[in-house]
Amino acid sequence: MDQIRIGRFIAQCRKARGLTQRQLADGLGISDKTVSKWECGNGLPEVSLMLPLCEALGITVNDLLSGERVAQADYQKKAEENMMELIRENAENKKRLALSLICAAITGIAVCALIALAAFLTLPAAARIALIALALITGAAGVGAAAVLDARAGYYQCPHCKATFTPALGEYVKAYHTFTRRRLVCPACGRTGLCRRRITREEETKIGGERFGSPPFVQLSAGSG
Repeated sequence: MDQIRIGRFIAQCRKARGLTQRQLADGLGISDKTVSKWECGNGLPEVSLMLPLCEALGITVNDLLSGERVAQADYQKKAEENMMELIRENAENKKRLALSLICAAITGIAVCALIALAAFLTLPAAARIALIALALITGAAGVGAAAVLDARAGYYQCPHCKATFTPALGEYVKAYHTFTRRRLVCPACGRTGLCRRRITREEETKIGGERFGSPPFVQLSAGSG
């Protein structure tokens, strides 16, 4: 999806409603930096925030994902296009997860094989050291590649506000984690918690009916603080 186009559309609709970034952010329970990020085209609103954002801006979810107001005659076509885009995105996430697991498995096998060669073959000391060094380099490269793929495979859901997001790679690597959760800072509400891993958005997304299971938007007047 065209993040730049969507960001400009959000800014246009917000200004038309007479809201500042802070007022819109307060109504959604997020920071104004998050709104600024959307409007600069550096990210998309999380699924859990799309419906309340659209209610605040007086638009539909199809309008939002299209980056323009959709004419009634084109509504069904745009809905199908947006749904197909989300399905494609989910398929890519599943593919990244599978590749990360394959990469980790191949790396483990390669490292074990190199260490076994260094341990059991009769080799000069220099060759043995070279094999061990190669095993370490292979392990580091493989783990790094698997981490990059895994970090981009899906989303994490905040336990507090239920927003879904993709963490930065550095935060992902350093975070304490279990098999299905990571301790991350939610960009929507700013709170830290054990965020649950989600591979797809299918459980939350229904473009045609525009149901997203999100909290209601708190309406603000243009003159409120």
